[in-house]
Amino acid sequence: MRVVFDTNVLVSALAFPGGRGEEALRRIVDERDVLILSKPILDELLGVLARKFSRDAEELAHTAVFLTALAVMAKPTRRLRVVADDADNRILECAVAGRADAIVTGDQALLGLREYREIRLRSLRDYLIQPG
Repeated sequence: MRVVFDTNVLVSALAFPGGRGEEALRRIVDERDVLILSKPILDELLGVLARKFSRDAEELAHTAVFLTALAVMAKPTRRLRVVADDADNRILECAVAGRADAIVTGDQALLGLREYREIRLRSLRDYLIQPG
């Protein structure tokens, strides 16, 4: 399955070892699913890790290299305005451009869509319980 993780899922995976986020990322590392990522999502993630978790430039560089090697990089060409939060629209753009099957998120506005252009929106818990 081709999945896009929203920024909070990625933060959880990288900043809180042993949690559900890390378990989701393990599915990617184990090649059970394919992570779709875009530069806007990566940029937002690195910004959050720097601001809220005091990650230094070297750690951020390692994170960027790790994730870009792990993921398929999508290059969205169309800007979407589906939900109020612009960062959430970047998630949708990545999913559309990367032909994702699902978006894994904890964001209520995104989850409220349930599906967008045949892309399922799933909670992290749901994704881990019923991956397919």
